[in-house]
Order: sequence, then C-alpha cells, then structure tokens
Amino acid sequence: MSKVSIAVLGASGYTGADLVRLALSHPNIEIAALSANAKAGQSMAEVWPHFAMFPALPRLVKAEDVDLAGVDVVFGCLPHAASAELLSGISGPRIVDLSADFRLKDAATYADWYGNAHPAPDLLPGALYGLTEFARDDLPGADIVACPGCYPTAVLLGLLPLMDLISPERITVNALSGVSGAGRSLKEANLFAEVAEAVAPYAIGRHRHMPEIEQELSLRAASPVMISFTPHLIPMNRGELVTMIVETAHPVADLRAALDKRYAAEAFVHLLPEGVGPATRMVRGSNHVVLNVFADRIPGRVIVIVAIDNLVKGSSGQAIQNMNVMLGLPETAGLSAAPLFP
Repeated sequence: MSKVSIAVLGASGYTGADLVRLALSHPNIEIAALSANAKAGQSMAEVWPHFAMFPALPRLVKAEDVDLAGVDVVFGCLPHAASAELLSGISGPRIVDLSADFRLKDAATYADWYGNAHPAPDLLPGALYGLTEFARDDLPGADIVACPGCYPTAVLLGLLPLMDLISPERITVNALSGVSGAGRSLKEANLFAEVAEAVAPYAIGRHRHMPEIEQELSLRAASPVMISFTPHLIPMNRGELVTMIVETAHPVADLRAALDKRYAAEAFVHLLPEGVGPATRMVRGSNHVVLNVFADRIPGRVIVIVAIDNLVKGSSGQAIQNMNVMLGLPETAGLSAAPLFP
C-alpha cells in the first residue's frame, strides 16, 4: 500500500494534534478529514498555531459530517463514551481508537470505572488491545485497535517481560505525568498558577488506568493481579516516568537479562546501560521508550523505571505504529524522529 487515507476525529485535542503532526511526516499518509465539533469550520492553524505552515490541511468539521468515502483508517481521538458511540456506527475503514472505550474487555468493569454503561458492548470482544510490541502478530487482522493509555503503556512495557520472575501479588507503581495528560479542556486544577512549582498526587487509589493494567498483567500471569498505583501531576507539558517496586527471588541480573532479550530487536524500546536512570528528557517528542532495572537495598525487591512521552508512545505515536503494522508498512514509518533535547 503506497498511500493511506486517514481521518482524525478529535483533532482539536492534544492527542489529535500530535497525531496530525506525526502524520505530516509519514511517507504513506494522506490526511483526508479532520473533525472537532466545537471548532468546526476553523482551520487547524486557527486552533493550533504550529500548523500555520500547512495551509493544505483539511478544515475542521463536525464528526458526523466527516466524509469517510475512500478513507482507509479512522483515528478516534475523542473522549471516552463519545468515542465508542460514534465509532460503532462506522463501517468500512479500520479503526484505531485512542480513547479508553475499547481497552477493557468487560463492559461491567468499564461501567464501574467510567461511570456509564458501555455504548457498544458488542464490539468489545473483537477489539484488539494495541500495545504494539505485544500485539504485533494480531494487528494485521484487526478491524478495531484500542491504543493503551499512557500509564499502562509505560507500566506494561516494564513489567510484562518480568512476570515469570516477580511476585504478582506485590506490585507498587508510582507515576509522574506532564499536564498534557489531562487533556486540553479548561480545568481549574490545571491552570498555570495551580500546577507551577508543585507536584500533587491525584485519583489516589482509584485511577481509571488501574483495571487496564491489571487486565493485561493478569492475562500474562494467568491469574488475577492487583496493583498499588499512585499517579502524580508534575509541572511540565509532556512526558511520563513510572517507578515500579516489585518483589522477586531472582537477582537483578536475571530481570535485566529478561528485558534485554525481549527488547533487543525492538526499534522503540531501549534498555539503558547498567546504572543509568531513565529520564523524560531522553524521549521527549518521540516514540521511544527507555527503561532500566535496579536492585533495591531491601533484599528481595527491585526497582523498574520506565520513561515515555505520554503524547507519542503513550498515545498518538503508538496509534500510528499500530496502523503501520496493521497495513504492512514499515513499523517505524513516520516515527523515526529523534527525541527533542533540551
């Protein structure tokens, strides 16, 4: 396939805009349609000044007015519930959804954590959980791909290769995320004066990404897994760092060997040299992941640390990576840019 026609639903949000940014450098993508209900009729440059030099981008329309004729892939960058309700009515194009609507396999679990009945429960069994490095074999046959959340992406990449070596009963995750992870809508808690010079935990003990992480870890462990998870908002635009404390009877060298074996051939996931701590500045603006494992001073414990860009590998970059694999394109197409530094 030489050219892929895409539509981006929800292009006025951070994930939608970053997907457009990445798509512009993809050698196979043609952007056919962009939607944003509240901004319908405006150009992308009017909503996002950094697109001023791309006047040929389609103007924003309401999602229901998007012409899907000839569109190969629809990227859903909409809020949960709204995404499934709209995407469930689409037939023809393949769907890569960046919301939470198709990540959880159980509709009752979704209702419990998201506060409303699932809009399209009949589609859940056929939706593929798209953590690319672990879904690669199934992506070519998928019609609906659910992109993992940003926190689950980081946590699962760090822990899935280690589940045979660690105790699944004792997993503690402390996570830090930039403000863009909360979306672009106006919220008092995200005002500059509220977040600058401060770090604060939120959704303590009940973050919506917890059941998603537990679902995938449980599948890997073949038994129920529950985690302790505490996210924190930090005063930066983008980036995410997760620190995970796990218990094991194995030396840290065994865990490091497992990570090295699993990711040695991966284009985007990188085990750092021994003793080097992952940092968000190593991956900013890119689809790359850096991780490492360290011995704790408490016997039987190790510390696994992972850094990603929440808007790229944690969202739009992984969505394009999934599309590449779905369509038989080079997996790195449109995603080969080095991280931004400083």
